[in-house]
Amino acid sequence: MTDVILLVGHGSREQNGNIEIEEFARQWRARQPRWLIQVCFIEFAEVLLDQGLARAARSGHRVIVVPLILNAAGHVKMEIPQHIAEARALFPLVRFAYTPHLGASDPILRILKRRLQQALSVLDMPDPCTTGVVVLGRGASDKMANGDVAKMARWLQEDGRHELVDIAFTGITYPRLERVVQRQVLLGMTQIVVLPYYLFTGTLIERIRRQVEHLRLQYPHVRFASGEYFGFEEEIFQLLDQHVESALRGEPEQLMPCDGCKYREVAEQHGHAHDHSHVHDHSQPHDHTYA
Repeated sequence: MTDVILLVGHGSREQNGNIEIEEFARQWRARQPRWLIQVCFIEFAEVLLDQGLARAARSGHRVIVVPLILNAAGHVKMEIPQHIAEARALFPLVRFAYTPHLGASDPILRILKRRLQQALSVLDMPDPCTTGVVVLGRGASDKMANGDVAKMARWLQEDGRHELVDIAFTGITYPRLERVVQRQVLLGMTQIVVLPYYLFTGTLIERIRRQVEHLRLQYPHVRFASGEYFGFEEEIFQLLDQHVESALRGEPEQLMPCDGCKYREVAEQHGHAHDHSHVHDHSQPHDHTYA
């Protein structure tokens, strides 16, 4: 049996973001030379989900779909499963497996902690009692996805000495970065570290850089440092390795958690059962936080 690993990136209007995902796939192939790894994107790229799934199905008897995505919002819960369902109908002789997204976990926490230490070194290791931290996520219309960002911020605070670790979002939901920084300054923070909760570059990363520069002008008495996105960290590769190896062993797919899922709420309001496989009606709206 030929297995194809289909890595699904989000896709970005900023071409460098898509180039980085292609480079990530190249490095992953070098680490796992026995695996046939292909790449597609959800949006803003040449090879999108339908084409990627069809190409993978023509290349093997089993396709393992691997989302290179941090949080489970509309793309992970709705869009990718819907496209997989359509591919199953088009290629009935091909088996499709769908691995979990990266999610909130200890490996991701380790990356955040490293990013924090790197930013603190730029600030000459200031007193954590007067140094605020902001974990800055993409933002989604899904409560559980936003809750994962809050979870990681809390874990970061639990494992450190910083009294003030907040969350903010670049879009869709609140609070936004400017409001959180305003609050931290009022609470006496003299240094503030912004930690983007992002995998790769894109238009939102560029926006974050502009926002931090604007904040430096707005608060000249406060020192700011901004962390880097996660990119090619070892933990990302290891998490994907674990997900693929589980799928190759034929372990059951993990069901997507549904508590607080807005797609379940929409279905219940209309009297429809909520399918825990998350193959939803694709006409339902889902979050589009563009990168």
